[in-house]
Amino acid sequence: MEVELRYLQAGEYPVAARFLHEFWAPNHAYVRMPALFDWAFGPRPEWDHDSYSFAIARQAGEDIGILGGTPFVFNNHGRQSHGVWLANWMVREGFRGGTTAMRLLRQFTRPPYDPTIAFGINPAVARFYALLGGKLIADIPRHFMVLPEASGRMLKLLGAAYPDWEDTRARALVHCFEVMADNPNPPAGGGIPDWPAWARTWQTLSISMVGAARSADYLLWRYIHHPCFEYRFISALETEGVGILVWRLEKIHFTLPDGSTGEDYLGRVVEFLPASRRNGFHLLSLLTQALREEGAMGADFYGYHAPFGAWMSEWGFHRVTDHPDGCHLPARFQPLVSGGGQLRSAVFSEIQAPSYPSSPGEEWYWTKSDSDQDRPN
Repeated sequence: MEVELRYLQAGEYPVAARFLHEFWAPNHAYVRMPALFDWAFGPRPEWDHDSYSFAIARQAGEDIGILGGTPFVFNNHGRQSHGVWLANWMVREGFRGGTTAMRLLRQFTRPPYDPTIAFGINPAVARFYALLGGKLIADIPRHFMVLPEASGRMLKLLGAAYPDWEDTRARALVHCFEVMADNPNPPAGGGIPDWPAWARTWQTLSISMVGAARSADYLLWRYIHHPCFEYRFISALETEGVGILVWRLEKIHFTLPDGSTGEDYLGRVVEFLPASRRNGFHLLSLLTQALREEGAMGADFYGYHAPFGAWMSEWGFHRVTDHPDGCHLPARFQPLVSGGGQLRSAVFSEIQAPSYPSSPGEEWYWTKSDSDQDRPN
């Protein structure tokens, strides 16, 4: 029978919630939090329909497939277009033999949207994306740091994640990521930036970057108006412009080998947009001060962009690949799960951007907050 595809209309959120709960994951975040679903897929200026940016396939009275898309403004060295991040692409078992999956994809790989990015794809389906024409992108780099006075707490966390590890192995890992360039008395900074000043800084940065346009409108939507998480802004004004760092506090729940439970905190950095190398060091010093004030043991950051990543590493916020066991640093904390969190991507695009797709870390700027990767478990 014929398969009908359409976008969900206002008032049809329960249709998506029911499908996600029954066929994707019970009590998924979008099921528990309708406001999060509306924030990700509700009508926005970047979307060209008066509907949710969430497609559904229906056959013989049954909903058989879904695909969500979050639209955004794409920046390519100062030139703007419209892009889409994909989420929750699924066709039910028993209905996968036809063209439904491809037709769902075409709901978003169409003008005026280019590129269309599937961020955080399951490695098991990476080959499927490639067969459909997606360009596969390597894991997004992850940076990690531990405050020197919190090394014992980090050892305790690793003991909960890897109870069979020898103490020397865990200590070597923690020592590698202790912040050595820490400034206990950083220069003054601010919170939410002066937006006109940021507009001028972004205009300069955008010329050398590729990715979602980090305009004031984007930052307000992504962080200030987020319905679940409380994001914190750090800003630092220099002669080169105003730099921005955005982070949030993540609670860690863990169980120790003796069966007792514990908790701790880690900072999750989601934006690092310095106006210069000096400005970047200023932002990171302010971050460590904020981490101490909030009782966090350290911080992590997922992000492409070679220059910014190099400045982070130079300051002491190192890439996890700097240590052989770095990939074992836990990435999921509620509850604690052993093993790092690798994030792969597939991109559907006709855009010709320098250093893409083979070396996205050179000029592409993505972070874990892109798409729906930074959201409640």
